[in-house]
Amino acid sequence: MKFRAAVATAAAVPLALGLAACGGEPKATGYKPSTPATTTAAPKPDVTNTAAPAKPATVTHLNRVTFVPAMTSAIAKQRSWHITGTMTANGAPMLTMDGYQTANPVAMSMEMTGAAFDGKTAKTIVIKNIAYVSMPGLTPAGKFVKFKSGLNNQLSELVEGGDPTKIYKSFGSSMIDAKFVGTEFVLGETLDRYDVTVNTAKALAAQGKKVPAGVPSTLTYSMFMDKAHLIRRLTFDLSGVSMVMDMTGYNRPVEITAPSASQIVSR
Repeated sequence: MKFRAAVATAAAVPLALGLAACGGEPKATGYKPSTPATTTAAPKPDVTNTAAPAKPATVTHLNRVTFVPAMTSAIAKQRSWHITGTMTANGAPMLTMDGYQTANPVAMSMEMTGAAFDGKTAKTIVIKNIAYVSMPGLTPAGKFVKFKSGLNNQLSELVEGGDPTKIYKSFGSSMIDAKFVGTEFVLGETLDRYDVTVNTAKALAAQGKKVPAGVPSTLTYSMFMDKAHLIRRLTFDLSGVSMVMDMTGYNRPVEITAPSASQIVSR
């Protein structure tokens, strides 16, 4: 299938977020007085009753040491979230994804649609260690194949490719650096952008994967965090494959259920 190369590439690398922060200089008004201005000396202040001016609050940003603990702590407090994403290959749209995840029970439901599936829709449902896959060319429409273990490589990449928590868990052993870049107005909020560099081999090893041919030894990507250190958007661009993934709707009620027995077909 055409989607396999794109999915394999996307699922095999850490995802990244990034849009450059915007800024600007204050502009002069251009006002010039028509006559010389006169000033009157102000009386000296009563220093006995004058308090020292308040210092602006110091903003502390995350770094290589604090980034992973802050991110892990934030996601650990969430019960559910909504995931949407778009993938392109060499500038051409390949697929869009839309799904939900829950933390207790550990579950995910994800739909992927687009040219990668000849315009059709694939769906994966994962509940703990059981995966249900409905895929054009593999199953009849509306039917699922059930896997308790032993997913083949391409199906495994499809199932895991839309799960950002798999990427998060690889950071602890693979991160080389995390730098605060700036802020950007994204998803209706002002978010902090961090550029994160990881060791590719270690990141993939943490996900149980090997380094594909042609993938660089290190990857630098960006992640957008809100003030609670929740990841809200991540993107990457590697070897012509680009992706934008958003995480929203934290802690909203979500119920993910397995397909009915009548929807399950044999492999």
